[in-house]
Amino acid sequence: MIATRDAGRLGATAAFTTLLSVMLLPCASEPPPRRILVTLPTWVGDFVMSTPFLRAVRTHFPQAHVAWLAEANLQDIIAGMPWVNETFLLPPKQARAPWSPAFWRFLRRLRAARFDWAVLLPNSFRSALVARLAGARRRIGYARDGRRFLLTDALPPKNRAGRRFTPLPLVEYYADLAEAIGCPRPDDRLQLFPTAEDESGLLKKLQHAGVLLNPPVIVLSPGARYGAAKCWLPERFAAVADRLVRARGATVLVTCGPGEEPIARAIRDHMTTSAVVFEDPRLSLGETKALIARANLLICNDAGLRHFARAFNVPVVTVFGPTHPEWTRTSYARERIVRIDVDCGPCQRRVCPLGHLKCMTGVTVDAVADAAEALLDSGAQIPLCVAPRA
Repeated sequence: MIATRDAGRLGATAAFTTLLSVMLLPCASEPPPRRILVTLPTWVGDFVMSTPFLRAVRTHFPQAHVAWLAEANLQDIIAGMPWVNETFLLPPKQARAPWSPAFWRFLRRLRAARFDWAVLLPNSFRSALVARLAGARRRIGYARDGRRFLLTDALPPKNRAGRRFTPLPLVEYYADLAEAIGCPRPDDRLQLFPTAEDESGLLKKLQHAGVLLNPPVIVLSPGARYGAAKCWLPERFAAVADRLVRARGATVLVTCGPGEEPIARAIRDHMTTSAVVFEDPRLSLGETKALIARANLLICNDAGLRHFARAFNVPVVTVFGPTHPEWTRTSYARERIVRIDVDCGPCQRRVCPLGHLKCMTGVTVDAVADAAEALLDSGAQIPLCVAPRA
């Protein structure tokens, strides 16, 4: 029965992407695009999940000048990428109003680049408007957020169910778009590239903190920009870390993003063994790339750094709460997702609307520590871990 459902789903996917390719591929008389602008996702994790798409574009259009349009927060992660000729950084948010001279100067730069195609990975109305104002001849993206009239090639999202959307892995969502513009369907292999500056910056901060990376090196990433509902309790991160230090002699390093310093400090304060917290100064995202590439294990919430682990083939334990795992699923065999089923979830909310955060408080120290030890012991595939309903 499962095989039949999977075959049906694969058949439906093939039919859908074939239809999109027929709709969007240029006719035989139309030359391939010479200049392509790809608008990148805003969120760090979404960008990492877009790397198969970006690799496919570079491979399929080797002679094209490929530019990326990105938020400034992605600069450190983009650094080192081999698939791009030029990167345009969006102006700060306060300079994006229609009356802002900085915004119009930015648009003039885009228009001067004379892009043949603009391919939009975000679903936002604003990304389509910018592509239209930039003068791109073809503007390709999903028909979302009321922007169909701004696109020359509007793709129907295959996961739309009335006014709602059913969970679809983001890597597949982007793969459909890659096929629609003529690329062979990419796999879901994520990639990042630490630079020499990333490596040297990390080493300086490790030396300043007096840290020797004695294995196993365990990195804890307890934050999540999405919202507080995604964050597992700091005292439980601490208890898992203590167990791994005692049982494995682990070196424990705690990373944090802007505003997450109190969470990182709380982990250190709750631990009875020692850990190093990178809080002052924090690691840059580039230095974080270099750190995770050296780690033996990452333990994190469902946030962007989870996908760094996949990009560097590092084992990862991910604690899930209010979000549905299917949205960010990949075929990675060295990840273990730890979550519980609750009647009210997954709700996809940034803050628990019921106030109890049962989906996170129900995840136990033993469940996460056992998953971590299993990954340290074996590189074999470990199935999704779902505890009994709370």
